[in-house]
Amino acid sequence: MDIISLQNPKVKYIVKLREDKRQRQRDGLFLVEGRDELTLALGSGLQPQTLLTAPELASRSIDIPNAVELTTVSRAVFEKISYRDNPDGWMGIFPTPKTLLEDLKLSASPLVIVAESVEKPGNLGAILRTADAAKVDAILVCDPRVDLWNPNVIRASRGAVFAVPTVEVESPNALSWIRSRKMRVLAATPSAEESYTDVDLSGPIAIAVGTEDAGLTDFWMQNADVKVKIPMLGKVNSLNVSIATALITYEAVRQRNDRGVRA
Repeated sequence: MDIISLQNPKVKYIVKLREDKRQRQRDGLFLVEGRDELTLALGSGLQPQTLLTAPELASRSIDIPNAVELTTVSRAVFEKISYRDNPDGWMGIFPTPKTLLEDLKLSASPLVIVAESVEKPGNLGAILRTADAAKVDAILVCDPRVDLWNPNVIRASRGAVFAVPTVEVESPNALSWIRSRKMRVLAATPSAEESYTDVDLSGPIAIAVGTEDAGLTDFWMQNADVKVKIPMLGKVNSLNVSIATALITYEAVRQRNDRGVRA
């Protein structure tokens, strides 16, 4: 067993990395916990700086790349560094990927999600899962209030953050890139007149969604080519942003499948 003391400096550092966005940004590192999430991260080509495992908790193994350092820790140590209620004994420390807009490879009729100022890790994680399930070309995380590499985003995404090309970018740069790729901008807003099922989503399009409280900013509303709403038949006037994103995204998938645009 390499580490058994809760006071070990490495243990304290991992806790700091878990809790402090500034520490992650300063060191260019982030944490991935969970066997499934680690498997997706490794499968995407990311190389960990260190892998940690607690043999008492790890009931399933991982194919560990050559030359990757593996540190064994006690159950008590792993429970201290973990951010889960029922940890499975696997965690990795990874260099933060630097994906740029020019790195993105698009399909012939791209479908992109623009997530503006999403503030809750659970919502961003759920949007990433939808994007992976729907085979969205990319997600542009604009003016984020939550760190894409927050451990809770990774957990909520179930590792989809490693499967979907995702770029953190300022809104003007995102719009310029979208225009250069001949995509329309669709703004989701309760104030729209058209339902999301009544507009053509089969062509190149970027679906823009904002915060639940304020919605999209004026920047995206003024630059939208089309605005759509999701009919609300009850007493509340909005849906959770991740659910709204899923509904519109899958409507685009349905239309594209019906018209043979995408398999």
